[in-house]
Amino acid sequence: MEKYNEGELNMSVSAICQNEKGEKYAFVTFDDGVRQAEGRIPECKILKNAGFAEIEVGELEKYMHEHLSELKKMASQVDIFSAFTK
Repeated sequence: MEKYNEGELNMSVSAICQNEKGEKYAFVTFDDGVRQAEGRIPECKILKNAGFAEIEVGELEKYMHEHLSELKKMASQVDIFSAFTK
């Protein structure tokens, strides 16, 4: 179980996925231990929200849009197979 500092928002990025049309995407999760939201890049849209206010969702989408190149780079560096080699 992860330990959270009060008011601290944690973010994680998934590995790059690909749909049947060959389009690439990744998921970005925001979590503060109480609330959680999941967005998708490159669309920069929040798809799931549990606890964030509408204005906060807009800020999360804005954050994804403004940091899209960094988030894409983070997703490209995620090695899903490393979890199976430990």
